[in-house]
Amino acid sequence: MRLLITGGAGFIGANLARAAVADPSIGDVRVLDDLATGVLGNLDGLDVRVVPGSILAPDVLDDAVRGRDAIVHLAALPSVPRSLRDPVASHHANATGTLCVLEAARRHGVGHVVVASSSSVYGANPALPKTELTWTRPLSPYAVSKLATEAYALAHQASFGLPTLAFRFFNVYGPRQRHDHAYAAVVPRFVYAALSDEPVQVNGDGRQSRDFTYVQTVCDVLLDAVRRTVSHPHPVNLAFGARVDLLTVLDELEQIVGRPITRRHAPPRTGDVRHSEADNEVLRGLFPSVVPTPRAQGLRETVDWFRTHVMKQPTR
Repeated sequence: MRLLITGGAGFIGANLARAAVADPSIGDVRVLDDLATGVLGNLDGLDVRVVPGSILAPDVLDDAVRGRDAIVHLAALPSVPRSLRDPVASHHANATGTLCVLEAARRHGVGHVVVASSSSVYGANPALPKTELTWTRPLSPYAVSKLATEAYALAHQASFGLPTLAFRFFNVYGPRQRHDHAYAAVVPRFVYAALSDEPVQVNGDGRQSRDFTYVQTVCDVLLDAVRRTVSHPHPVNLAFGARVDLLTVLDELEQIVGRPITRRHAPPRTGDVRHSEADNEVLRGLFPSVVPTPRAQGLRETVDWFRTHVMKQPTR
């Protein structure tokens, strides 16, 4: 199996690359990344070919896709706040970029494409848990771009017979997730602040809830999908219905780090949904052997990784 991971130097991509290299059924892993959000150091020690550049550059994309059996398409500009500042950039990277990847897959005869959408597509829909066939109402340009991502993948399946699978990710967290930029996700920001003994900023009242999914579980599902060439005519939630509010996550982190964490509340963020929880019936039907990592274990492993790889780095 010859696999291409777009965005393979990013948080999820680098964890997937490590898992794929260790999987004897994969064997040949290639990474395409423009390093807009990824870090080459995430791939240190891995036997992978890195193609530097953007999915929006035709020659670079053709070089990366040529000779591949499958693609896991993770390259994107993440973050709701980022998309509010520059909606066009999010559209180009996420919507147009996905179309470019799918067309490259068709040109080069790639047999399977897995793409990453987002739970943010549900937006204003208040129903809990979120089922894949319920209505969507994106609240941000990022969410719109991810709705386009999955729609293009499913349209290529219906129109051209390209086997595709569109996952809706729900708040993935774990090792290698960056804390040190303006659009950092909540778990790495919380972990870094807790280990630094600094106040944690909580947007809103902290009672907003999310369905957190540990990155290794996500990688297990993605690799199983690639190995078995799993496709589906509808999007698939990739989460396990383990909704928890942010204040509870902070309470759990306090138990792990062994000291209180000071909380400072800031205004809610524009474009954020109040609650998110996945219905996972379709996921479990397609991937019955995958066992999700419990949140307590995932948070502890994340804290341990931060202690080893982030907190001990020399200060410049």
